[in-house]
Amino acid sequence: MIKIANAPCSWGALEFDLEAEAPGFEQVLDEMKDTGYLGTELGDWGFMPTEPSALRKEIAGRELDLLGAFVPVNFVDASAHEEGIASALRVAGLMHDAGYSHAFIVLADENGSVPTRTKNAGRISAEMGLSGEQWDTFAKGVEAVAKAVKDKYGMRCVFHHHCAGYVETPQELEQLLQRTDPSLLGLCFDTGHYAFGGGDPLEGLQKWKDRIWHVHFKDYSEVVGAQGREKEWDYFEAVKNGVFCELGKGSVDFSGAKKILENMQYEGWIVVEQDVLPGMGSPKICADNNRQFLKTIGL
Repeated sequence: MIKIANAPCSWGALEFDLEAEAPGFEQVLDEMKDTGYLGTELGDWGFMPTEPSALRKEIAGRELDLLGAFVPVNFVDASAHEEGIASALRVAGLMHDAGYSHAFIVLADENGSVPTRTKNAGRISAEMGLSGEQWDTFAKGVEAVAKAVKDKYGMRCVFHHHCAGYVETPQELEQLLQRTDPSLLGLCFDTGHYAFGGGDPLEGLQKWKDRIWHVHFKDYSEVVGAQGREKEWDYFEAVKNGVFCELGKGSVDFSGAKKILENMQYEGWIVVEQDVLPGMGSPKICADNNRQFLKTIGL
């Protein structure tokens, strides 16, 4: 049975350094519960309690589940791999010791850190990508982190393709997945990032169904995407202008996505994500609207 969760990024608690402050974790968890979600992801390190029993108390006390944590790593730099392993093990250890060993480490590139990729998100050309040698370094780092997490805690890692990083386009995702062990690394498929990166989410779900262990439902506004291309917005400007809109208001066919997931007998979580930056609007209202939309398609 597919269950529906949300994530702190929907309340503006993102991994990026932003000027405005997001609400505290207590408010975020309360509003998730109030709007009908059954689980959450951890958010950036330090957003929620970093002591296992305290974390367990906050999550379980609201009858929620914890299903994953986002860990960005600068995988293209081999010298950053050891730090990435340490970061992932720290997060995995917290979730494991809090009783959430079923949760995923959601690996990603250090998105937003490379000016060319950040400036051109949604319009990436081949020459902005990695060389074959760089891809090998990148994939080796991803596998090293996934193996370390599995060996120490028996927990699984998925990779999140993401705009403003080196794994944005469908072609780039394919490069990574072809270079990594499918028994060691799964895919966190994100419908909105796949669309913003130039792909058809239904085609992506179908193509990578054997690698998908975790799913993010995020919508993509083609109108805002077109404005961004015309005005040459960077990633953050596109997000600020609502490129990731409320579910059902963009181009992603969520009914079709649901059908594909059911046909592949997916029994994991769907995490709703709508990056609502601090000051953009009411995250709780958006979260409620997104939950109500999913009910209309039987989720």
